[in-house]
Amino acid sequence: MANVVANKPMLHKALLSWYASHGRQSLPWRNLPRDGSCAYDIYISEIMLQQTQLSRVLESYYFPFLDRFPTLSALAESSEQEVLHLWQGLGYYSRARNLHACAKLCVKQHNSTLPDSLCALQALPGIGAYTAGAIMCFGFGRVAHFADSNIARVLQRLVAKDLTQSQLLALAKSLLPQADKVFDYHQALIDLGALICTTSPKCAICPIASHCASAFKPITLKPKAPKIPLTLHLAICQKLDSIALCKSSENLYKGLYNLPIIAKAQMPQSPLPTHYLLGSFAHSYTKYAITAHVYKLQLANAVSILAESGAEFFALDFLPPIANLTKKALALLENRKI
Repeated sequence: MANVVANKPMLHKALLSWYASHGRQSLPWRNLPRDGSCAYDIYISEIMLQQTQLSRVLESYYFPFLDRFPTLSALAESSEQEVLHLWQGLGYYSRARNLHACAKLCVKQHNSTLPDSLCALQALPGIGAYTAGAIMCFGFGRVAHFADSNIARVLQRLVAKDLTQSQLLALAKSLLPQADKVFDYHQALIDLGALICTTSPKCAICPIASHCASAFKPITLKPKAPKIPLTLHLAICQKLDSIALCKSSENLYKGLYNLPIIAKAQMPQSPLPTHYLLGSFAHSYTKYAITAHVYKLQLANAVSILAESGAEFFALDFLPPIANLTKKALALLENRKI
């Protein structure tokens, strides 16, 4: 680590030169004032980009969200259901609920603005060390050190060590450039991790390969835990042009509506022979690898299932916020046109 820190001026020069030529400088949240006036926009982008591909955020979510909720005040004045409705498809819905809760707190405690201190930011719902640092740097133009998954991967390979979080942040702090380069430096690290130093690194075209202790022989980082198998048997019950849905109270789907569950098991299972199968599909969500079997049930045969799940009927043209799992299941209904 000492060698990297000692040679950081050359490291900065190589990295920033690459970013000037190859970085994703046209991203909308990289072309905003850094005086705090657009910190909210930065905040929204950072939360959306967690666990979500950049292309999906740009194509379908970032601009519609800001159009509907252009300020913290507008977000705070909305209902949680409105926020979840606009978040549909992004997954990890606790992010949306935390956005809403954070906005309410900012209106109440911070004059409808995001606070400009790390401690105050981290006291808000859903804002951790990385997000707080990113808001301070990208939104307020302050010197801050932080590490998302891309930055962490680059720094750990740079020193050829699997670092603890405290070691990682200490290294990040020690490698900071002069204040006027901090914004570009962090954006360059993020882009390098996303484009070059990926899970299968492209060392041959990496601008900092000569500074990297694991170039052409990258360290093996801790593998992700395997997903837990989960089989869900879902019921589609219709009444004229409406469908039965139940509001989830589980943390992952809280506030969203799902199809009634006939049965579930933490193991692979074949479809139930006792119901009419519309189809099956695979679905990945957080730590689960889900196999969903979807059945068409007549109302007379679904009385107990609907009662146990607390299901309500909603017009198909005016559905409440639903999870992606439910969207996929309803697509089977549309495809079969039953």
